[in-house]
Amino acid sequence: MSGRQTAILEEARRRHRDSRRAIGIDLRTLREDAGVTLTATAQAAGIDRAHLHRIELGERGASLEVLVAVSTALGARLSLKFYPDAGTRIRDRHQAAMLEALLKILHPRWKRLLEVAVRSPARGYIDAVLADLTFGARLVVATEVQSDMRRLEQQIRWAADKAESLPSASAWSFLAPPDASDPAISRLLLLRSTTITRTLAIQFPHLLQAAYPAKTTDVRRALTTDAPWPGAGILWARVQNGRASILQSPPRGVAVGR
Repeated sequence: MSGRQTAILEEARRRHRDSRRAIGIDLRTLREDAGVTLTATAQAAGIDRAHLHRIELGERGASLEVLVAVSTALGARLSLKFYPDAGTRIRDRHQAAMLEALLKILHPRWKRLLEVAVRSPARGYIDAVLADLTFGARLVVATEVQSDMRRLEQQIRWAADKAESLPSASAWSFLAPPDASDPAISRLLLLRSTTITRTLAIQFPHLLQAAYPAKTTDVRRALTTDAPWPGAGILWARVQNGRASILQSPPRGVAVGR
């Protein structure tokens, strides 16, 4: 099991405990506000009183069927909804190849941190953090690798939120030791060149340009030489037969980054 898989399972267990407690509090509050006893509620829902009591205490989980039965008995309606967090933690088969290609071309001045977990205000993982900690530079670049992008605004927001949350990462003590000033934080988006991503870039050039204003050639030069970092920008990758290569400039027809 990889480190990312272990982290996902640990986070899932923590969230399950938190959700269990929150559900128990909501049920108990709903029942007490209705002035109904624990025994009466359990009987109406067709479950054991001790079981309901442990659910209210957050000690036991409950199936969807039980929760619906209890909420119906109390005259309430159960609603279940998924809320997007700061990006998926599961990579597709192209992202590893893209990240490998990026790391391969990096100038030695760039330190590389992979799978960097951030916790506040956003929770999630940054695919890679590139750090230039040489004298006078002190810059970190939060790097997101995307082989597909269906919801452009959401991806831009997630990337910005996670970059702003970098000081909450355990690696921040390495990036910003107590005797040094905090490094500047910038962003890099590594996109796979596909019909979908190119079309999005062509349809929404001003949106992407506002979020990633630097020229692609300047970004690539800064990563492969000792040239100064130009600011947040986009790199493009081509993936063929499981291998990726970083393009020198935006794909044909894409104006963003030129």
